[in-house]
Amino acid sequence: MSKQYYTEQEITETLESNFMPYAMSVIVSRALPEIDGFKPSHRKLLYTMYRMGLINGPLTKSANVVGQTMKLNPHGDAAIYDTMVRMTRGNESLLVPFVESKGNFGKVYSRNMECAAPRYTEVKLAKICDEVFGDIDQDAVDFVDSYDGKMKEPVLLPTAFPNILVNSILGIAVGMACNICGFDLNEVCRTAIEVLKNPDHDILSTLKAPDFPTGGELIYNRAQMEDIYSTGRGSFKVRSVWRYSKKERIIEVTQIPYTTTVEAIIEKMVELIKAGKLKEVSDVRDETDRGGLKIAIDIKTGVDPDRLMQKLMKVTPLMDSFACNFNVLIGGVPRVMGVREILTEWNAWRIELVKRRIHFDLKKKEDKLHLLLGLKKILLDIDRAISIIRETEEDAEVIPNLMIGFGIDQAQAEFIAEIKLRNINKEHIMNRLKEVDDLEREIKNLKSILGDNEKIKGVIIGELENIIKKYPTKRKTAIVFEHEIEEFDETVNIEDYPVNIFLSREGYFKKITPLSLRMGGEQKFKEGDSLRLALSGSNKQEVIFLTDKSQAYKAHLYDFDDSKASVLGDYLPQKLGFDEGESVIYMFLPGDYGGSLVYAFENGKIAKIECAAYNTKSNRRRLTGAYSDKSPLVGVLHMPVEGEIALYTQSRLIIFDTSIVTTKNTRTAQGVAAFALKKGQTVTALVPLEGSGIENPTRYRVRSLPGAGALIKEGDGQDKQLTIGE
Repeated sequence: MSKQYYTEQEITETLESNFMPYAMSVIVSRALPEIDGFKPSHRKLLYTMYRMGLINGPLTKSANVVGQTMKLNPHGDAAIYDTMVRMTRGNESLLVPFVESKGNFGKVYSRNMECAAPRYTEVKLAKICDEVFGDIDQDAVDFVDSYDGKMKEPVLLPTAFPNILVNSILGIAVGMACNICGFDLNEVCRTAIEVLKNPDHDILSTLKAPDFPTGGELIYNRAQMEDIYSTGRGSFKVRSVWRYSKKERIIEVTQIPYTTTVEAIIEKMVELIKAGKLKEVSDVRDETDRGGLKIAIDIKTGVDPDRLMQKLMKVTPLMDSFACNFNVLIGGVPRVMGVREILTEWNAWRIELVKRRIHFDLKKKEDKLHLLLGLKKILLDIDRAISIIRETEEDAEVIPNLMIGFGIDQAQAEFIAEIKLRNINKEHIMNRLKEVDDLEREIKNLKSILGDNEKIKGVIIGELENIIKKYPTKRKTAIVFEHEIEEFDETVNIEDYPVNIFLSREGYFKKITPLSLRMGGEQKFKEGDSLRLALSGSNKQEVIFLTDKSQAYKAHLYDFDDSKASVLGDYLPQKLGFDEGESVIYMFLPGDYGGSLVYAFENGKIAKIECAAYNTKSNRRRLTGAYSDKSPLVGVLHMPVEGEIALYTQSRLIIFDTSIVTTKNTRTAQGVAAFALKKGQTVTALVPLEGSGIENPTRYRVRSLPGAGALIKEGDGQDKQLTIGE
């Protein structure tokens, strides 16, 4: 066997030398967008298409673009093509697509509608790219070497509008991520204009809410939106748009949230139908075609479509949340910013770009003016200039002789020397010199703009207003105010009637109507199993099950089918999804969450916990830390009102009223000492005094805790009682 050699290295050194450079590369050079609104992969692709002349030229095969882009982007063709697909008009991923497309590019709202191969599809840059590349050749942005040093590429693209807020951007880096929602182009431009005029402008007055290419209806909450706009974090909900055909009894969904797909919605509905939780629907299918998205839902006779859609919005992705995380690279540093801060950064960046562009334009005009001033000097004696050129014997001496003869510099002399023979007539030269005055005025104007930030802001405002005129847009996502929406109440159509419920010691549960109970005869249990608890209530009531793992599981009685005494019932660990090895030990009906729960532990402590501690605002079905696990639990009682309870050890008994125990509102409270235990003794059972069969309760009753209790007399023993451990 060959020897294997390795070098030991500290884990911290490995992280520093290997992992950290990788993490920084992903954050800075791959996953997060910069202020121009592009990730590196997008920027390289668009710049390649610009260099290929696709901004005004004809369509070309996508494969051509992918191949050319690989000169700038050191990734495989599949990754580059995927990037292009998302930027096309055909895919409908972006509010403002940058790539015009021909062919099948799939759809953002469908997993199954895959795009065709790049050899079949064709692309070119969209008209909006005029605003992306308008300043690219005017020294507005810096250029750097490509990865192999053979080409130059822009560090940023000089977008003339705040693209960072216009199109949705999702990026997952190492230890951080980015999720920026899109906004309407015209609203973004208008807001940028107002922020340039007044930094304290009310953003919400012009930038109403996010917008998505898939449409839908945004559930608007002003306070929620203000928080997102100010912090760059938060979430909001978008729901689907639908219509109902009464004649055919079909609901047609035509717009869905941007964050989901047709397949995800249909899969969830099919799952609910199979589980019997969507009995109102007879069929659901995808009818998306060239006309656009469509999910058809056949409903049964007598079903209210409005009520059904309220239910579907709640239990399927027909309504979904968009979680915002406005994480942007500013100067190579990731920053989570609100909308105002992003616009302020973009405005500052754009001001710098415009200054560089004006400097570039100014330099060109000054150079041209300089040449024309040299031409003006020879106008006084054209014949002399011709004579100097003719009398110069060597070509290399022409320029120096002109410089000496007219007192001009080399650039001016070279310009004069290159004038064609036919253009040395006086008329032509006079016409050229007329440009001098215009150039001097333009130079003066450009210098005045450079020296005044307000004038530069005016230039940017003019460009933004021009974009609004050139590219008129209309919101695709409608705004619906939260208070206008009727929430789905799943209990509205559920019948309420009296029921009796039974819990066995092995975790089987039955819900039986009084009539069925009277006619059903003896309760059936699995061999070795027996009744633990029986309660009466109504079908709409909530029920809570406590387990031996200190957890509580919440359900409604209508979640269980009506049963009979002759069947075993529902096995709760399977029905409610218990952890492996977890068993139910108690159940109670919380009602209005009044009263309390009394827990008794082996160590003699007793805890009285408010029922309200189990009431949650969300629809959580499992609560961890339902009670203290510091000592084994021996008994629990649901006490709607205060009352007397009995606490047993192996040989002693104590009776007291629960009113003398302080109520806790923390579920895991350990409680207070109730039994002053003798050595070797533990609490073994907890029962309510009423119905306990204790013949002489006065003997065991105490007025304060802890109590030592009294020896149990014959007839008062716990052999009559059932504990949670039996």
